Amino acid sequence: QVRLVESGGGLVQAGGSLRLSCAASGMTFSSFAMAWFRQAPGKEREFVAGVIRVGTNYADSVKGRFTISRDNAKNMVYLQMNSLKPEDTAVYYCASRLSTISATPQVYHYWGQGTQVTVSS
Repeated sequence: QVRLVESGGGLVQAGGSLRLSCAASGMTFSSFAMAWFRQAPGKEREFVAGVIRVGTNYADSVKGRFTISRDNAKNMVYLQMNSLKPEDTAVYYCASRLSTISATPQVYHYWGQGTQVTVSS
């Protein structure tokens, strides 16, 4: 049974940093593309960043500020978020699929429960 558990969310002032973590279990972790999505109130879920093996992809809105990484030995994926802005406020979700990185949430097979990130101005 695949399980994804996010942690690391919280309240931070604009310009600050947070590091999100996602612990995966029940899967051959290294074979999966891992991604972070976010969903703000009243908005659709949107792609933030993805990683597969050593390849990464980022949404334009977070390029240069966020960094996604993975540790296959620990079955972990991380999202380092720097220079946070109020518009980054959302619930952040970890997702996985047994294929390439995609920005389309519907193609991901597994999801975590989400972690809230709130950036105050």
